[in-house]
Amino acid sequence: MGNEKKTLSSLSPDSIIFDIDGTLWDSRETVAKAWNEAFKKLLPEYKLPTVTKEILTPLFGKTMDKICDELLPGVPVTKRQLVADRIYEIESEYIRKEPGRLYEGVAAVVKELSKSYPLYIVSNCQLGYIDDLLDTTGLGPFFKDGLCYGDTGLPKEGTIRAMVERHGLSSPLYVGDTYGDAKASKLAGVPFIWASYGFGEVEEKDRTAKIENISDLLYIIKS
Repeated sequence: MGNEKKTLSSLSPDSIIFDIDGTLWDSRETVAKAWNEAFKKLLPEYKLPTVTKEILTPLFGKTMDKICDELLPGVPVTKRQLVADRIYEIESEYIRKEPGRLYEGVAAVVKELSKSYPLYIVSNCQLGYIDDLLDTTGLGPFFKDGLCYGDTGLPKEGTIRAMVERHGLSSPLYVGDTYGDAKASKLAGVPFIWASYGFGEVEEKDRTAKIENISDLLYIIKS
């Protein structure tokens, strides 16, 4: 990680933008329970697969419409549109009772970084999911803003650009865990830091730096 540390320390970021799933926390078990419950309540006439955290792993990071395509096979698009908001409400209800698990060190590192950098969240999630994270984990006071696919209807690079423009950021970093995050960061013109403890793989050529735990981020920025 030595060369990547050196590269990052030369960037002089003015802000840091975080992904959620696979970067700040792991909510797969709770989300799986919520979706299975939603299927029973809202779509009992369809033989839908049981959702597991293993099924969710490659889906997290995709936009919500793509996730619905994968998890609702055989359900007409018009029907998906009718039930989608209620599925998200059920998911939120579950997360409020059984929050995702923050990765080790996230709370302390976020608090420390917020003393020197404005922190933001950009995710491909639905409306309300960022609030669920911030409210249930106590991280709300340390983040300036959050934007998601539910806000913009844009692919992640578009949402990153929207965040940059909204706050006039000149040299932000994006921290995420998947190749999709890396690709979106590149398209948005923002250096990408790969959280290798998350859900995806990113080759060295597609990242500015790699962190093996969230504490590495604090170390390499301060170095």
